[in-house]
Amino acid sequence: MSGIRTLLVVLVLAGAIRSALAADAALPARPNIVLILADDLGFSDIGCYGGEIATPNLDRLADDGLRFTQMYNTARCWPTRAALMTGYYPQQVNRDPGKQRPAWAVLLPELLKPAGYRSYHSGKWHIDGKVLDGGFDRSYSFADWDRYFTPRKHWLDDELLPPVDRDAGYYATTAMAQYAIDFLREHAETHKDRPFFLYLAFIAPHFPLHALPEDIAKYRDRYLAGWDKLRQERLDRMRARGIYDGPLSPRDPAFTPRYWKDDLLEKVGPGEAKHAVAWEELTSAQQRFQATKMAIHAAMVDRMDQEIGRVLKQIRRMGAWDNTLIVFLSDNGADATLMVRGDGHDPSADPGSAASFLCLGPGFATLSNAPFRRHKIWVHEGGISTPCIMHWPAVIRSGGALRHGPAHVIDFVPTVLQLAGVTPPERIRGQQRPILPGRSLVPLLREDVSLQRDCLWWHHEGNRAIRVGDFKLVSEKERGGVWELYDLATDRIESKDLAAQYPDKVKAMAERWQQLEDQFAHDRGAEPVPGGNRVRQR
Repeated sequence: MSGIRTLLVVLVLAGAIRSALAADAALPARPNIVLILADDLGFSDIGCYGGEIATPNLDRLADDGLRFTQMYNTARCWPTRAALMTGYYPQQVNRDPGKQRPAWAVLLPELLKPAGYRSYHSGKWHIDGKVLDGGFDRSYSFADWDRYFTPRKHWLDDELLPPVDRDAGYYATTAMAQYAIDFLREHAETHKDRPFFLYLAFIAPHFPLHALPEDIAKYRDRYLAGWDKLRQERLDRMRARGIYDGPLSPRDPAFTPRYWKDDLLEKVGPGEAKHAVAWEELTSAQQRFQATKMAIHAAMVDRMDQEIGRVLKQIRRMGAWDNTLIVFLSDNGADATLMVRGDGHDPSADPGSAASFLCLGPGFATLSNAPFRRHKIWVHEGGISTPCIMHWPAVIRSGGALRHGPAHVIDFVPTVLQLAGVTPPERIRGQQRPILPGRSLVPLLREDVSLQRDCLWWHHEGNRAIRVGDFKLVSEKERGGVWELYDLATDRIESKDLAAQYPDKVKAMAERWQQLEDQFAHDRGAEPVPGGNRVRQR
């Protein structure tokens, strides 16, 4: 570990390393960085992206900052976290459950240490290795995503904490915010002369739908209007705010949630709906049940926003507000899953309580991901499009502005390194590192420009995509992996397949997708298997 730190110190001191910032002397050196990550939040859930959920703290950040209309994640929780913390596509760093990163794939806090940063983590981890080994100085780590009220798997500074009793008054979203506040208070008391990086990774609104009763009460009847009417209302607000001006994707009544088992109705009750049919086709009991589930989802997002507000107040109290870059986004689209696990589901328990286990399902997940197609794990726009807010009072003067060009979570690390004045090392622990595939978003802090890049690339569970300019080639495993081609400049809902019209473009883009698949396999120390997407370890 000392070797990498020494190497980075030499690189930082020897390179003068703010070359990209030199042209803009108004950019402050070494800003504080706060990354807030939601879990399974849909593109249009929060208020400033068209949602009806009350998110005043996030809305104020957007009103004084920037909103991205084409920010992408990787369609799933752990791959997005790997990309955010390493700066690489997850396929480059082996980010599948149980697999370790290559030694060269160090996390962002390790790279920030030579620039004087202290780093703090609170919330979901879902990255291989212990948190403090990744360069963080303090951490509250939560890995019990079946239990918001009674976690059994949570750690303070990598030391296992006792299980939480049901009557302890614990709620995960509140606890994660409180630990973040505590770490920031400690920083202000003992390290106020140093910049900080805070990674606040909420689990909300990932299933199970667990929320506080007072938050659920705000939304109890709000969703009885149904997903069809509410999707149109969200679309109208998105259009009015300049976020999106196209049509809605068609609701897919034939879509079946992953993990679906026929005994689910016996466990959950007759109010559950397997498909996103027209709202009017549901029975009154189903409508009430589905509206209650969405009310809990909204309550989880509402509470997350309340807790974000408490963290923001702490940053203000520290006198760090003006020179802190705050970034908010989601790890993937809303999830259409229907399942029961954890402690099971008690049909007699209050929905949203610790004894219940409910999931949003395809109907209201389609609302959350409006206006786009598909959900979490799919790499159509609904699975990979995230709201993204950037707020930095010292730099962002055009409050409420939009950024329309495509960006990706792989861009976060190069952005932060540029702002911190750190040049990423070419070698770590004697190993050559691949060039970071992302682009710094620093130019977008001042103006809405297009970043020059070859392409953006996705692969998750057999679902594949590549975007070159405005054209996107995409396929899904369940439909045989057939490539579809869309022009996102005119069709972001991916409704008009142009593959037959542009066969040469399909061929070229598919070949480029496979080249990157093979390259990423090499990067992580694996060899491509002839004829496909599987790899074997060297």
